[in-house]
Amino acid sequence: MSQRKKEDVFSRFTTKTSTALGRPPVFIGAVAVLILWAVSGPLLGFSDTWQLIINTGTTIVTFLMVFIIQNTQNRDNLAINLKLEALMMELKVTNSKLYGAEENGEKDLHRQTRKIRAEADEQDPDIPDKAPGDEAAG
Repeated sequence: MSQRKKEDVFSRFTTKTSTALGRPPVFIGAVAVLILWAVSGPLLGFSDTWQLIINTGTTIVTFLMVFIIQNTQNRDNLAINLKLEALMMELKVTNSKLYGAEENGEKDLHRQTRKIRAEADEQDPDIPDKAPGDEAAG
């Protein structure tokens, strides 16, 4: 199997998995497992094995989900960037620093944000200085 086919299989797998695992029935199932585990505590005497079962299970699920979620988010981000750059080209945006901005460091992104907002403010003073969430980013 070629490298591209392997990547396509993995991408389809992670997309379908993250979509399926993000649905309410899966959450309800996870809560049900936790309730069953908690109820089994008195039956198993709250033993080390009882604790090990949930610790091991949650660790494995968390470990695997990190890769599934990250892969899905990486592809989503690339798709969004591709679409934005296509729009920028269609609108004939000439600021070359905006193309590939996702590759810049956080400080450079904040500097570019301030610069663009200042330019926008010159054109329309009614635009707010800060977007929601900027306070946390500093």
